[in-house]
Amino acid sequence: MIGQSPSDRALQVLNRVGIARSKDLERAGISRTQLRRLKERGIVERVGRGLYSRAGVVLTERHNLAEAARRVPGGIVCLLSALRFHGLTTQNPFEVWLAIDRKAWRPRAEHPPLRLIYLSGRPLREGVEEHDVGGVPVHLFSAAKTVADCFKFRNKIGTDVAVEALREYRRLHPKRLDAVWRFAEVDRVTKVLQPYLEAVG
Repeated sequence: MIGQSPSDRALQVLNRVGIARSKDLERAGISRTQLRRLKERGIVERVGRGLYSRAGVVLTERHNLAEAARRVPGGIVCLLSALRFHGLTTQNPFEVWLAIDRKAWRPRAEHPPLRLIYLSGRPLREGVEEHDVGGVPVHLFSAAKTVADCFKFRNKIGTDVAVEALREYRRLHPKRLDAVWRFAEVDRVTKVLQPYLEAVG
């Protein structure tokens, strides 16, 4: 990047990652003063505390997931946010639900607001997918793992939401209910899930 202007360097970073933290831009040789000038000139846009994107980029409703992924690199989108991503709920959460390791540092984020779920072992490691959201790699639980998680955390999200998710999953993936059962074993909720699975099956 030697010899490039600050705007060229900034755009190169943003084209690559979609949403960049200020420290990512600093690593590319863009000082805070230069970043402020780029913002004033309308080349970059501040999309969150310490987070920047190209100006004029159309942000989708999934933008908050990308922003949360940048803020909490070890977080995995789960429960209501993952249900929404997979089209398995009518809920529209204002918080981003993230699973993090029980021993992980507790992130503090003003925006987007976060709802943290603490997991460890297989329930944290299994069923994780990576999706590209505006150039940002976002980790989230698969549809089947999310449905199983909803029964594990039914006291947090409501049994009605869990049942709605199971019904919608069955409608969209009628031949893949065995995947939900497999993750119910990982989450140790097979006894809870079984009557509901028999009801929708």
